[in-house]
Amino acid sequence: MKKASWILLALAGALTLLGALGSIVVAYASVEDDQIGPVTLSDLAAGRPDVAVAVKARRATAASYAAGFGTLFLAVTLGPYRRGDVWAWWALLLGTVVMSALSLLRVPFIGTRAGAGAALITLVVVGLGLALDAGRLRAPAPRA
Repeated sequence: MKKASWILLALAGALTLLGALGSIVVAYASVEDDQIGPVTLSDLAAGRPDVAVAVKARRATAASYAAGFGTLFLAVTLGPYRRGDVWAWWALLLGTVVMSALSLLRVPFIGTRAGAGAALITLVVVGLGLALDAGRLRAPAPRA
């Protein structure tokens, strides 16, 4: 189960990183007719280029942090976690719970579910990956 665990976690980290890089491309190379919810960016900006720049900048910032999270997640998974370090299990869990919880708070606080699905899927996949190797949390039996 240990091998399946780190492979699933590495896949989650890689997909997070790839999704973030895709979002960076949209932020930096997109056109004014990109969809943002039910409207296009050009409709939202309505002739105010500063609004379009601000929306793209916010997307780039969020995507940059997601890319950093994905990179760090992969580094911990492929190094210390794969090696069997217990702290790495807790670090991956804590990082994912914080990221997912803060992302899911968009539903009650700003009234949208857009983007919440990705956070929930990440939480479930990482939770499953960590559960596959939860045995590492048991303390070793004391020697007689």
